Amino acid sequence: MKNLIALFLLAQASQVIAQPSIGELLSLHHSIVQISVELGNGTVGTGTGVVVSPEYVVTNCHVLANGKGANVAKYNDGYKPIALKADWKHDLCALKFEGLPFKPVNLRDSASLAIEEDVFSLGYPNGNNVPQPSYGSIKAKYAMDGSLIIRSNTAFSLGSSGGALFDKKLNLIGMTTFKSPGPQGFYYSLPVEWIRALIASKELLSLNTDESPFWALPFDQQPYFMQVVIPYQNKDWPTLHAIAEAWTKSQPEAPDAWYYLGVADHGLNRAPLAKNELNKALSLNPQHLEVFMQQSKIALQEADFDALEKLTQRINSLDPYAAELLASNIVALKQSKALPPSK
Repeated sequence: MKNLIALFLLAQASQVIAQPSIGELLSLHHSIVQISVELGNGTVGTGTGVVVSPEYVVTNCHVLANGKGANVAKYNDGYKPIALKADWKHDLCALKFEGLPFKPVNLRDSASLAIEEDVFSLGYPNGNNVPQPSYGSIKAKYAMDGSLIIRSNTAFSLGSSGGALFDKKLNLIGMTTFKSPGPQGFYYSLPVEWIRALIASKELLSLNTDESPFWALPFDQQPYFMQVVIPYQNKDWPTLHAIAEAWTKSQPEAPDAWYYLGVADHGLNRAPLAKNELNKALSLNPQHLEVFMQQSKIALQEADFDALEKLTQRINSLDPYAAELLASNIVALKQSKALPPSK
């Protein structure tokens, strides 16, 4: 039975993602630049930037922070900024230029994004000279400071900080910024609403700061959506329950708060409570694939075939591969139930 559940959970990373054409990717390459920063120890750091207007390239502040200088490179040409705008708390910085020969991207607000919507990122990971794509879907949106942090399974790595997260219509929907530690990749992007606010802010004269971005604060000062990840991955159900419960009280309209509370209660062998909490998450986000998967895990353990049939249909509308795998697990479970008792 445990093997069936483990096999089913592998579906979380197996969605088939609609990918942009090569021509569409090449057109976006003109809007993604590489940023080089001279650091205090004499080394050079790199990151990614996105052209959002003829004057501004936006990147993460942690790419630039406390550097001696920065420049933008594209097609073997370098460009020096003339001014800086910074939102250190939100980790967003904008470099201003007299004029860039690159096409700005179109921006799309985070509020219009749908859970499980296909997305892809572009950045310069690991010293690549050409922007590299990564594909996935939106898994969650977290309310913060008047906008929504985007969590996706669109992987990115060192050098991709300040990269672009796009929708299928090639609109910029976020800036790839940080990931949670641990084996299960939770990748977070900053919303374009913060980019618009940044461009409207005043200019600065220095890259120096002693302010940390919100995601790099001590654990107990981080947002709840970050605090739940490690206990969730470590199956530390009491800790996860305490954090998720505090989250539901702080943000009762956050679907993931109820989802993680349900996961914790299931882990603590409180299935009735878990079912109620997962249903609450679904009432706030009817497209929550992770909730359906957790409900399926419970239904498999309880051999609730009526529930499993309904869940298969719901999951199929979001992820046909996961639904197919669940159907296989249901068949195997039925076969196991038909076996004669051991002697």
